Parts: sequence; C-alpha cells; structure tokens
Amino acid sequence: MAQDEPVNHEAWPLPPTARSVPRARQLVTSALRQWHLDSLVETASLLTSELVTNAVLHARTPMTLAIDENDDGVRVSVTDGSPVPPALRRHSDTATTGRGLRLLDQLADQWSVEDAGGGKTVWFTLTSGRDPWKPRVSQWLAEADA
Repeated sequence: MAQDEPVNHEAWPLPPTARSVPRARQLVTSALRQWHLDSLVETASLLTSELVTNAVLHARTPMTLAIDENDDGVRVSVTDGSPVPPALRRHSDTATTGRGLRLLDQLADQWSVEDAGGGKTVWFTLTSGRDPWKPRVSQWLAEADA
C-alpha cells in the first residue's frame, strides 16, 4: 500500500459557527478512538480546534473537516471558501487569539496550506506512536530549572 494512501477516511461538513469547534473535536476524537489511535487524541483535538476556530473567525464560510489515517499516522484538514491563507501574527501575552499557527509549528509533524479552487485547505499530520507533548514538557521543565 502506498504511504500516502488512506487506510481510513472520514469527512464532515460544518457551518461557520462557534458550535462547529466542539463538534469538530468530538468528530476527530471519535474517529481516532475508533481507529485505536488514542495516543493522538489530545494533540489532534487541540490542533483541530485551532483550524476550525480560524475558519469560523476568518473565512466565515461553510467548511469541510476531514481526517485520514495512513500507515504513519493521521492527516487532519479543514477546507473553507476563503482564499486568504492564515498568517502568523504578533500578539500580546494577554491576547485570547493568535496562537494557533504557533501550536501547529510546535506540535504537528507537518502542516501546510493548499489552494482549494477558490478556497483553501489547511492541514496537519501527526505520527502514530509519538507523543508530541513529551518533548515540549521536557523543554519547558528544563527552561524552568535554568
């Protein structure tokens, strides 16, 4: 089987409303548990929340959430109707938004943005069998001890 060929695939349409954020987390969590990828649930849920929140706040169009399992792990994507790509922004320590792309950089194995025929698809991958939180926690503890 080709590495990029999905073993499992799920996709769901979501409206551009705040209620789509917890719904997206539920859908991704359910799929990962069904596929016995429980170790990826927390990180995938967090990053999915960020992608869907960005689509709700900035694209304001209906979207499609998709998750694919392949031989290496999972790919989660959100496709919306806005061609404007996400951008890293500076934010203050007290800002309630603006950290989503930084979380993608820190926790996802890979992430990118692709043209989707007048809209865009933002996606990330997570490798099964890897705990993306462990290196971050170790780094934070080392910095706290310094």
